[in-house]
Amino acid sequence: MRAITANRLTDGHVVYRRADGIWTPCLIEAERFGDEKAAEPALNAALRDILTVVAPYLIELDGEQPGGRKHVREAIRLKGPTTGTSLLYAGER
Repeated sequence: MRAITANRLTDGHVVYRRADGIWTPCLIEAERFGDEKAAEPALNAALRDILTVVAPYLIELDGEQPGGRKHVREAIRLKGPTTGTSLLYAGER
């Protein structure tokens, strides 16, 4: 399955396109497509939505989570930045 994602123009947040053309921050609400051909009309409409989002594109889904070869990138986009964690690096105390 696939869905359309982009970044909201006003604040840069990750959003997903619903079946009614509205953008939502909830991946679970995103319209699902079986393949790229089925998604083409919706993606073309999303690309014309230049006053709402920036750089819409298709992502692969694995159930309710990002999937495919770029699943790590999409998971980070979905959950937010990885900076500011309290992880210690080797040799750091």
